[in-house]
Amino acid sequence: MYDDFQAIDRWTGGPVHCRYQALIVAIATRHADAVDIKFLVGERPVWIALPHVAWVEYHERTGKILTDPMAVQIAGHYLKWAIESGDDNGREMYALTVKETLDRLQAVTDEALHPVAG
Repeated sequence: MYDDFQAIDRWTGGPVHCRYQALIVAIATRHADAVDIKFLVGERPVWIALPHVAWVEYHERTGKILTDPMAVQIAGHYLKWAIESGDDNGREMYALTVKETLDRLQAVTDEALHPVAG
């Protein structure tokens, strides 16, 4: 769904190819309590940072584990929204809050359970 997708840029109206490239625990690279997920947007690298606390919160709420593939879907869902809404302003990194992360997870889950015919 959101590991390799097309988005329509809000400002140019043109298609943008986005593809997942890497998932890195940010403690090791930038001393942050997050998981950084890298996409190539066209050829431009874009990182989406998801806070580690979201993993804990999700487990406490559901008893389930938030997996790395789920994290990629969350980040991709956010990235597509940012591009299509015009919120993508060319930054290299976007950091989500715990609420944003869990809201995006719910949206991805809802889409998977109830796909829109197109």
